[in-house]
Amino acid sequence: MSANSFNARSTLQVGDESYEIFRLDKVEGSARLPYSLKVLLENLLRTEDGANITADHIRAIGGWDSQAQPSQEIQFTPARVIMQDFTGVPCVVDLATMREAVKELGGNPAKINPLAPAELVIDHSVIADKFGTNDAFAQNVELEYGRNKERYQFLRWGQTAFDEFKVVPPGTGIVHQVNIEHLARSIMVRNGQAYPDTLVGTDSHTTMVNGLGVLGWGVGGIEAEAAMLGQPVSMLIPRVVGFKLTGELTPGTTATDLVLTITEMLRQHGVVGKFVEFYGEGVAATSLANRATIGNMSPEFGSTAAIFPIDGETLNYLKLTGRSEQQVALVEAYAKEQGLWLDPAAEPDFSEKLELDLSTVVPSIAGPKRPQDRIVLAEAAQQFSQDVRNYVGEADEEAGKESFPASDAPAVDHNGVPTKPTQVTAPDGTVYEIDHGAVTVAAITSCTNTSNPYVMVAAALVAKKAVEKGLTRKPWVKTTLAPGSKVVMDYYDRAGLTPYLDKLGFNLVGYGCTTCIGNSGPLPEEVSQAVNEADLAVTSVLSGNRNFEGRINPDVKMNYLASPPLVVAYAIAGSMKVDITKEAIGKDTEGDPVYLKDIWPSEAEVNEVVASAIGQDMFATSYEDVFAGDAQWQALPIPTGNTFEWDAESTYVRKPPYFEGMTMETTPVEDISGARVLAKLGDSVTTDHISPAGAIKADTPAGKYLTEHGVERRDFNSYGSRRGNHEVMIRGTFANIRLRNQIAPGTEGGFTRDFTRAAEGEGGAPVSFIYDASQNYQAAGIPLVILAGKEYGSGSSRDWAAKGTALLGVKAVVAESYERIHRSNLIGMGVLPLQFPEGASALTLGLTGEETFSITGITALNDGGIPETVKVTTDTGVEFDAKVRIDTPGEADYYRNGGIMQYVLRSLIRK
Repeated sequence: MSANSFNARSTLQVGDESYEIFRLDKVEGSARLPYSLKVLLENLLRTEDGANITADHIRAIGGWDSQAQPSQEIQFTPARVIMQDFTGVPCVVDLATMREAVKELGGNPAKINPLAPAELVIDHSVIADKFGTNDAFAQNVELEYGRNKERYQFLRWGQTAFDEFKVVPPGTGIVHQVNIEHLARSIMVRNGQAYPDTLVGTDSHTTMVNGLGVLGWGVGGIEAEAAMLGQPVSMLIPRVVGFKLTGELTPGTTATDLVLTITEMLRQHGVVGKFVEFYGEGVAATSLANRATIGNMSPEFGSTAAIFPIDGETLNYLKLTGRSEQQVALVEAYAKEQGLWLDPAAEPDFSEKLELDLSTVVPSIAGPKRPQDRIVLAEAAQQFSQDVRNYVGEADEEAGKESFPASDAPAVDHNGVPTKPTQVTAPDGTVYEIDHGAVTVAAITSCTNTSNPYVMVAAALVAKKAVEKGLTRKPWVKTTLAPGSKVVMDYYDRAGLTPYLDKLGFNLVGYGCTTCIGNSGPLPEEVSQAVNEADLAVTSVLSGNRNFEGRINPDVKMNYLASPPLVVAYAIAGSMKVDITKEAIGKDTEGDPVYLKDIWPSEAEVNEVVASAIGQDMFATSYEDVFAGDAQWQALPIPTGNTFEWDAESTYVRKPPYFEGMTMETTPVEDISGARVLAKLGDSVTTDHISPAGAIKADTPAGKYLTEHGVERRDFNSYGSRRGNHEVMIRGTFANIRLRNQIAPGTEGGFTRDFTRAAEGEGGAPVSFIYDASQNYQAAGIPLVILAGKEYGSGSSRDWAAKGTALLGVKAVVAESYERIHRSNLIGMGVLPLQFPEGASALTLGLTGEETFSITGITALNDGGIPETVKVTTDTGVEFDAKVRIDTPGEADYYRNGGIMQYVLRSLIRK
């Protein structure tokens, strides 16, 4: 029960139903607040307990100073938690392990139970192995179940063993699209109360639901577990950036062009750790699908959330997707009563403001390695010709340019672009030629775009017009279609567009995250062989949100984000060297050139299909019994009981060591001495570089582990599918094929130098796998640190980037700056995040990574406070004060306990 210090408890009558609500207008200053802070204010009013959440916290939001730097800590209690299977499996593994730990410490295992609704959507396990055939979907699903049977059995057990935990089975859709189409409430009803739907999710793109007016963001699996167990999320009241939209998109531009423009603008402005909120007349002209597309890209521009207030467009979408009349009426009544309804003319109090006239947006793509690197489509071929030079030949890292002996310089074509024509012989005997820039993957994939019927219909209409002119995809292009929900194929079928996509090779490969997360599957063998033998810089074009190095496919060096219709166009053109805005992308049946403008649909054509082919009945049918699953899911045998029966032979699900030797009393925090550097890294090292992801290679520590445990190479599966096995995951941490560890120059991938073997190597220490070196360091009792540059840990909210770091024996990370989620996750695993002094870096301080480090002053945490800095010294005489990036008292409590799970466990046992 709320302490109700502001007398805010009231009732709201909607039809025949009465709901308890907490009125925002009872708090002075609430009317001027941005929408997102009003949601936080309601959260505090309703959960005020006089201890963790007090009247002072509530007044702090009411009196929010938009220009102040964040300093006031609050405890945010999300209404629910959402997970996908890659990040969700370790959450359930940890919950199962916590039950056993509670039992060993003399507590009741049943106390370990989600206290907030938790929903998990299995969407990350399907791999696009098969493509371009009518049975590709069925074959991929069969392979998916074969690879993941153990994990799926475990999740089915979790669904029966834990209260408030539901699983959406495989083959249903992408978590964020399922969320906006079915799971999101907009206004939550629970125990007679009505309040704004809020959530945290174990995927950074949880922010897609911001398009529905739902405040939520991605957290690490570690934080999500705590939220499930009733722990509030500790946060500082953020700065809120108002992003004003005016005008309307012009014909020929898409939601993808819009989000790439916004991503570039906000990345340049700087919004890390801030809320972004859209307002203005242009919001009313922005469809819900486009709002969700923008919200989805929040992690790409770095904000915590990117939210739109509730309005009539929100209600229309809720009706379309099959929400009940009472629910829609409640959302409208509540939003209007509480001042959460969009006023297009309002100018709320914002910390900072940006503005975009939608009519200025032009067709764009982004690449070749970051989503914020927007390229105007008309300049894409020219930009590729410059960027490809960074991917051909040996790189001179210091100069940041390519450097070759004159005799080894790459050949160039008449435009001066590197060229290396390479013959490929297809299985049917056909011979063709590929070169640098060849588009080898063209994928309509990911929640970002497949949730948006306008761009999906546009892609299908491009396919239709192309097929009618006799165009085909190039034979070296792997084409895949992985929609976010079954509704997409329903409206394709109803509009008669599916055959045209099939004809171009865009057959359905699965309902799930495929290419965008590295589940693109292998390239055709002959293409892969040619690419690797000639070391070609080939490309992918995908309608996703992530294009980081090494993420999409191990054979593909350059990756471009594009709208679904442009993905189809590039599959036909076959090369990034083609300027598809000016040059022909193919020839028709008469041999005449066909240009992009000849097959691009008008806005009216797209709108006509959307209006006629999409209906409420589709959503009602797709989600009628969404948690039940098909016969294959229901037939999975599962153990019974409230503690899991671990299989000692399993290579998918193993009991992790987090609670081994744990006692009810905490161990005092200690300073770090004699530490070695495991990795010295540059700027923009993402969680994709750190966390295990993608395929497992046989000659790596993870591959060797699986081989030793009797797993055939064909059954290795991906790292993501084995996230429930810590032994595999720690062997793949810092093992991304594009990671450059500056301690081991000239290497790429999971390598370092092992100073425990200094006597063996010339120049001080031999090059070793990071995992192998860490085992030697831990056996010798030597703590480890990581040195890094700016934006360390940007990217997805990968809990294993922090878990793997901790299990490798890393005690501290020293970086120039951090992305929000990874910094928090490091603390959640007992790893200390430190920051170089302003303007300093490993380079300016002359650190090579060969030093030994001591860090003193950490013990001040034992006194209950948080030291502002700690002293870092090396055996070479370097000394500096590093900023302690434990930002809140709650984070300090987690660190003192050795991690967030240990903190929660002790708290629950003491209750």
